[in-house]
Amino acid sequence: MSKSGILKSAATTAISLALLMSCGAGKKTSVEEDNDDAASREQTATLFSADSAYSYVARQVEFGPRVPGTDAHRLCGEWLADKLNSFGADVIEQKASLTAFDGTVIPMRNIFARINPNAQDRVLLLAHWDSRPWADHDPDETKRSIPVDGANDGASGVGVLLELARILSADNNAPGVDILLCDAEDWGEESNDESWALGARYFAENLPVKGYAPSAAILLDMVGAPDATFMREYFSQLANPALADEIWAIAHRLGYGNLFINRMGSAVNDDHVELIKAGIPAIDIIDYREGSGFYSGWHTTSDNMDAISKETLGAVGNILEIYLLKNQLQTINE
Repeated sequence: MSKSGILKSAATTAISLALLMSCGAGKKTSVEEDNDDAASREQTATLFSADSAYSYVARQVEFGPRVPGTDAHRLCGEWLADKLNSFGADVIEQKASLTAFDGTVIPMRNIFARINPNAQDRVLLLAHWDSRPWADHDPDETKRSIPVDGANDGASGVGVLLELARILSADNNAPGVDILLCDAEDWGEESNDESWALGARYFAENLPVKGYAPSAAILLDMVGAPDATFMREYFSQLANPALADEIWAIAHRLGYGNLFINRMGSAVNDDHVELIKAGIPAIDIIDYREGSGFYSGWHTTSDNMDAISKETLGAVGNILEIYLLKNQLQTINE
């Protein structure tokens, strides 16, 4: 993603805003009390295991940096697809050769898994699974050509989604959930918005299911740091304010207001923007620190397992589980 300057260039922003405003018109924008959420907090024992999510993050990191074109990337991709298959999901893989900004042709592998594929109403959850090829923000200049482990920037979101897939697979009445593990997100150039999110763009332009139109999409990015701060991302708020309302309200009901700050953050060019352009109302749950930007290990060799908190993974997972449960109950009642 374009994580360098946070705000997009003026020209690109103008184009994106026109698209986003058409998606978000007429929707509510404030966090509201939700009595159903409050009641479900007391009555529902969440199944999400932070330990399990953490183990999935660690397993990805064990392969090494998942840079497209490397053995670590290939082997991890096989493991991810096999793991989702083992949960009983219908797995569709998208493979293509894409040209990066520097002319490098990279092998792209999107992994798309469908839970309860017969359900008409679909929710899409996504994260990117590739790693940054260069630690270009490392404070040690001698390390800036070293690839990044991507424990937080990539693997954390994937770990949460794998754990959600595991618990949903045991639910015979699971809602219609699709999980997209995007590739080729992090092979980008600063100040070049179009160089990022290549896998998400390919997905949006080559939908694997005819007529695919999920009612909502939630992107997870950098969701594992112990001091994470999740503010409302600007383009998300324009595209799907009602969904942002619901997620932040659930977070507050569950006592995670210290993580999910109910304030507007900056605009981030991330995978969700490619979905929004395709008409899929998506939001981005991404760690952003007011006044300092992304967490200190971003695009450095410090983005390793030391940067991962089980508590943060568990908070994000619990919130999404409650959201999906509520979505499931609404579908049943309809």
